Amino acid sequence: MNGFKETLADWRDSLFDLLPDTRPVRWFLLVLAIYLLATLVLGMFWSLTPDHFDPREKAAQYAGEDNGEVVTGSVTTAALMGVMETLLEKPGGYLHNDRFPPGIWLDNTPNWEFGALIQVRDLSRAMREVFSRSQSQSTEDADLALAEPRYHFDSDSWVLPSSESEYRQAQGYTRSYFRRLSDANDPDAQFFARADNLRYWLSTVNTRLGSLSQRLSASVGQRRLNTDLAGDAGASQSTRGPAEMEVKTPWLEIDDVFYEARGTTWALIHFLRAVEVDFAEVLEKKNARVSLQQIIRELEGAQEAVWSPVILNGTGFGLVANHSLVMASYISRANAAIIDLRDLLLQG
Repeated sequence: MNGFKETLADWRDSLFDLLPDTRPVRWFLLVLAIYLLATLVLGMFWSLTPDHFDPREKAAQYAGEDNGEVVTGSVTTAALMGVMETLLEKPGGYLHNDRFPPGIWLDNTPNWEFGALIQVRDLSRAMREVFSRSQSQSTEDADLALAEPRYHFDSDSWVLPSSESEYRQAQGYTRSYFRRLSDANDPDAQFFARADNLRYWLSTVNTRLGSLSQRLSASVGQRRLNTDLAGDAGASQSTRGPAEMEVKTPWLEIDDVFYEARGTTWALIHFLRAVEVDFAEVLEKKNARVSLQQIIRELEGAQEAVWSPVILNGTGFGLVANHSLVMASYISRANAAIIDLRDLLLQG
């Protein structure tokens, strides 16, 4: 023990020897060094990906707190609230709008948050427009009409109002909708688990994943033919585009796109698991449950641990790995399976 104390004393003396002779300056630099070290460690802790949760257990938890019960739509609504709750309550809280260290130094976690947030916005819109409405001419749910625009509030706003305050208000309105779902005295709150409603939301997911797959694949740069008007002889566009173009994600944005994709797939896993419960009868009738489970499995592959300290960007068949292309492979397969699932849901 004495030897350990002597070693610490030697380190302290060595550190002071490196600092200027002026005592106030020494103490200032020492405090600054400790602060920077603490924020570095804190930043590493805040960058850890949150654990997954079970949407069914989350629905049961919310229902128990509200003295209600789990009904059709409860699990999907709980998954939406659970993902947003994770963004707000995880270690470090919501970091996308941080203006001070260590949050301002981090970019992987804020991009992860943004990917998950986009999925929250898409699902909240689907719930407002189709899941909670019986027909296109029916009245939208009052709580969801207030929640959805707040989920779409600026993700970078720090104060007056902050993003977190708007998202918490959205959570409150969504919780009110969740509570009313199981209230027999409030028949206006409904969740319609129909095949056409599910196809509507899956169409949005299809578009999001397709865009992410292209952005990830562009990490190495590609010469692509312009197919914007392919398949329609009468199609036109606002201005003429080049017949061939170079598509490449800027080098400094490669890890941003990668972690946005990680956040997107993390959120989608929860939403699809919830859909498997609420749309169980529809999926069984269409013999489509296994197709949904395969999509979830592909997305789970995109959540495997990244052992490299940086996101590598090697060429497709080079000596160094390209993490973006691996992620694009998982997302592309999941997206193809979503297209097949949408076709199954369309069949009688």
